[in-house]
Amino acid sequence: MTDNAVSGNNFLRSIIKEDIASGRLSGELVTRFPPEPNGFLHIGHAKSICLNFGLAEQFGGRCHLRFDDTNPAKEEQAYIDAIQEDIRWLGYEWSGPIRYASDYFDTLFEYALHLISNGDAYVCDLSADEAREYRGTLTEAGRNSPFRERSPEENLALFTAMRDGEFDEGSRVLRAKIDMAAPNINLRDPIIYRIRKVSHHQTGDKWCIYPNYDFTHGQSDALEGITHSICTLEFEDHRPLYEWFLAKLPVPAQPKQYEFARLNINYTVTSKRKLKMLVDESVVNGWDDPRMPTIAGMRRRGYTAAALRNFCDMVGVARSEGVVDMAMLEHAIRDDLDKNAPRAMCVMDPLKLVITNYPEEKVEQLSAAGHPNRDDLGERTLPFSREVYIERDDFREEANKKFKRLVLGKKVRLRSAYVLLAESVVKDADGNITEVHCSYDEATLGEDPADGVKPKGVIHWVSASHGKQAIVRLYDRLFTHEAPDRGGEEFLNHVNPSSLTVLENCWIEPGLADAAPEARFQFERTGYFVADRREHSSDKPVFNRAIALRDTWGSKESNV
Repeated sequence: MTDNAVSGNNFLRSIIKEDIASGRLSGELVTRFPPEPNGFLHIGHAKSICLNFGLAEQFGGRCHLRFDDTNPAKEEQAYIDAIQEDIRWLGYEWSGPIRYASDYFDTLFEYALHLISNGDAYVCDLSADEAREYRGTLTEAGRNSPFRERSPEENLALFTAMRDGEFDEGSRVLRAKIDMAAPNINLRDPIIYRIRKVSHHQTGDKWCIYPNYDFTHGQSDALEGITHSICTLEFEDHRPLYEWFLAKLPVPAQPKQYEFARLNINYTVTSKRKLKMLVDESVVNGWDDPRMPTIAGMRRRGYTAAALRNFCDMVGVARSEGVVDMAMLEHAIRDDLDKNAPRAMCVMDPLKLVITNYPEEKVEQLSAAGHPNRDDLGERTLPFSREVYIERDDFREEANKKFKRLVLGKKVRLRSAYVLLAESVVKDADGNITEVHCSYDEATLGEDPADGVKPKGVIHWVSASHGKQAIVRLYDRLFTHEAPDRGGEEFLNHVNPSSLTVLENCWIEPGLADAAPEARFQFERTGYFVADRREHSSDKPVFNRAIALRDTWGSKESNV
């Protein structure tokens, strides 16, 4: 069982408690997570996963994983595999086998025949444009199709011919016969089946007609004994259709649909179509690019499953739509990594520092805490030698009193090492500093200087002779606008040109080269990083920045 899985009270928990108390739910609670395998899951799906699996756990019930695979032209096995991996990574396991809507295609076909025989469905020959015209608008009633009054016998023959591949795609559809004047446009004789002459990843070439989502959804729930079918609010207007099908068909159960507000986050897009566009147009490097709001992308960036579950818990479950500030997600990530990520040192813009009074051949093995508040993370060994690398930004020839790092003629402490005094610099022909020459106070390892004057600053470092080179990828928000796809604007116009910076001349403390893929660290004074799960190796260490130590976007926005 996971922690923080939509804990606390919410309206869905209250509904379930009332159903148990009233006897409407006399057996176990059964929920389901029904993704379409036409892309990778994103942060919005994470909330739905935590909700459906979490409620099942809290009430001792079951949660099914069912792929809504009714549109084979856009579906791939790779998406099916990725979705399973995402769910397990978040800490959940579905009940029983993996289920597919296609498991029920034979039954759904029989249900369609049942509707036709009872005069509740008909084959329609209107083109897509004609059907749109006949459908009406939100303020005007639709008109009956000229094919609406076909006899059940004719419709049965036509529908069977559709199944047998006798008609072209788009030439005919099967529609439910409800009410073309219904205020709810979803009840205006919706399409149940379309002709699609494409192979299916589960059923092969058995079918050339496929049911749509609305016809598949409720009946699949009923066949699986789902008690609480939990959807996002965009399906609220579809609930009357969900219930109409259940009332008209000989289904074995009567599940109930409930809706909650989907998760919307600023500086993000979660439309699968738009996410696929980012991938297809090479704006990002695949669905698991660490800038993507996909679960796989966030995992590769270094976010933890616990942090995502905690974020979903912080957001809560509501009936009204809203937009969550990206800073809330980033807070959840920082909070988790601050508590659990071991500390390490990495120099990203190296400047060589030569300690002139340190013996040339001497190497000390210094010790540093793995985490300032976690004794269980032990200590790490840091080789210390005559030459070390520091960040170029940590040195100035001259500086005011606000600069707390290394300045000529001033002292600074190297983290977990000695106090140094900067004495001179070496420059190249262009006047760029290539080395800083210092002296060290041998008595200051773990001790203050004998004169009692403590250095005002502490900087990180890596041994030049024992450190390892690494590639560091600095990731930032993918979009510069808080609502990149709203207001009719082209969302690609708001892609952040600085969302990825690759640094190829970084130096890491030697132990980091052996870090396991997905091992997370706080690079001291810099941010939180993860060993890339795809590319990191001891021969070629690659680290991705999960998030900076502080919220830099908040300060940017306050200055706008």
